[in-house]
Amino acid sequence: MTTKRLFLIGLLSFIIPYDLSSALLYAQESTPEEKTFKASGNPIFRHKYTADPAALVYKDTLYIYAGHDECPPPHNYYCLNEWLVFSSSDLETWTEHPVPLRPSDFQWAKGEAWASQVIERNGKFYWYVTVEHQKGGKSIGVAVADTPTGPFKDARGSALITNDMTQATKIAWDDIDPTVFIDTDGQAYLIWGNTQCYMMKLKENMIEADGPIIPVELPRFTEAPWIHKYKDLYYLSYASEFPEKTVYATSKSIEGPWEYKGILNELSGNSNTNHQAIVEFKGKWYFIYHNGGADVNGGSFRRSVCIDYLHYNRDGSIKRIQMTSEGVKPAK
Repeated sequence: MTTKRLFLIGLLSFIIPYDLSSALLYAQESTPEEKTFKASGNPIFRHKYTADPAALVYKDTLYIYAGHDECPPPHNYYCLNEWLVFSSSDLETWTEHPVPLRPSDFQWAKGEAWASQVIERNGKFYWYVTVEHQKGGKSIGVAVADTPTGPFKDARGSALITNDMTQATKIAWDDIDPTVFIDTDGQAYLIWGNTQCYMMKLKENMIEADGPIIPVELPRFTEAPWIHKYKDLYYLSYASEFPEKTVYATSKSIEGPWEYKGILNELSGNSNTNHQAIVEFKGKWYFIYHNGGADVNGGSFRRSVCIDYLHYNRDGSIKRIQMTSEGVKPAK
């Protein structure tokens, strides 16, 4: 996003209502066609504010799915009207694809493109997203596509998870930040939550529950769970406390119990939130997250995706992430 455009949007926000200024930003910043560019350190995307990254490795390409922070400076509120997708085969040259999904693609939703994740199964790509339900409260929907870049469409015609299905807390936003994992035996799991973490098995069709919702006990859990496996251990990382650090726990079973291992990533610059994806790509492990460091207008409501290396110790524990401005080298 150019400085001139930021100034214009900021000026307009003083003289027109918030919702109209946000709509202007949304209209100007949507991507109608593919754009290719090279990253130069962190943050990797500087022309748009991007938040809550999720990653998918498919064939020889890494895909990053993110929400689009659209709050016009100098205002501070969450404004996310669409999800974005970027791809790269070397982590240096990136392609931004046309906007593949918006909350308005779910007829039962009324807005807010919060955290999400895409996974592939049987040649289909399933996108689990956080949206506000028309009946109130955060909910989780599922979209499906034939390619990693979409276009995606609602796979169910209704929410997979709604606020009335979870009773561990009384808040209306505990059903957010879905992460999904397919184990070696083919069983798929959905994990999500805010202040309380939840887990549920999925049927092979990836759009229906295959059992009850089970609370997952984790110390100081706030939100943003992400699950991955390395050798014989399962790793469940998540945002903790507020402002958020990223911490993690491990288990020999995906269903727990989980052993808390400590801090993985410290406070993320000038962003109150800390949201991560962990993937292996071309023989190296990567930690993908956001901070508020794109420019002088960056912060908790105008965040930016970054990538740094993730390293394991011999005992399977993870070394604390070193956030850098330089980022990572091209992947070969």
